[in-house]
Amino acid sequence: MIVSFITSAICIGVIFLYGCVGEIIMEKSGHLNLGIPGIMCVGTAGGCFGVSLYMKGLDAGASPNLIALFFIAVFFAFIFAAALGAIYGFLTVSLRANQNITGLAVTTFGSGFAQFFMDKFVDTSGLSKASSYFKKGLPFADSLGWFGEIFLSHGILVYFAIAIALAAAWFLRRTRKGLYLRAVGENPATADAVGINVNAYKYTAILIGSGIAGLGGMFYVMNYTGTWQNASTIQAYGWLSIALVIFTLWRPDISILGAFVFGGLYIASSYRLFGLSTSVLDVVPYVVTIIVLIVTSVLDSKENQPPAALGLSYFREER
Repeated sequence: MIVSFITSAICIGVIFLYGCVGEIIMEKSGHLNLGIPGIMCVGTAGGCFGVSLYMKGLDAGASPNLIALFFIAVFFAFIFAAALGAIYGFLTVSLRANQNITGLAVTTFGSGFAQFFMDKFVDTSGLSKASSYFKKGLPFADSLGWFGEIFLSHGILVYFAIAIALAAAWFLRRTRKGLYLRAVGENPATADAVGINVNAYKYTAILIGSGIAGLGGMFYVMNYTGTWQNASTIQAYGWLSIALVIFTLWRPDISILGAFVFGGLYIASSYRLFGLSTSVLDVVPYVVTIIVLIVTSVLDSKENQPPAALGLSYFREER
């Protein structure tokens, strides 16, 4: 049961991981995007749309190619999610609209659009077959016992999420562009004064972060459930992804472990762990996040605080 629990926690945790890493990248530019749940819904619609087109184009009885499936699903999910992110970026960067209100509007619009788009334009009949290919683990995983089942039995999208998180951590900490992005999030006026194009970095972070978050919604259908259900479930994962950002102290590499912890807490009631009721276990991730926020605020460590300009619109005229 323990092996099964850990394996399931890793799988469902990847949904949170995609959303969390995408949100971290945006927050590092100074944008608190509460539209992540809606963006993940739109990413789901985009990924499923691409996969359905590919599956319909196959000859009868032909098997899909996993590499082609992977690139098509990732491409469409990323593009759809980034497109909604571009709307959020235009409103908050160019028009300087309130980030919180805009984010909530994006969530409402994104979930509604995804539900409409899936019902009207996506043939869901081939999603289950495509999902079975996404779920395939490494061929030698079965021969390695519990180690293989826990770490090697997952589909390609799981390892892709981990690679993205590690790449994001390296970029933010080890590259000059990452330093510029963090400078924009901390003090955009100072960054602008030294020649950094603040709006360009903000737009880039929003587009890339939204695209990555959208992959989480696509993962939910293509690697976790195998079928489309409704947008409300994906929304719930989106809100937890935002909470995970605080839990992991705005660090993409730590978010890998944090996502798996959240995944375990999310499914704990299914395994009857700790003897707690489902209603209690459902709120545990949020309670833990609040505790982490309180502790980091008391310690007042600069490294564990959100970007100083998070949620604030930048008015160059006031520089």
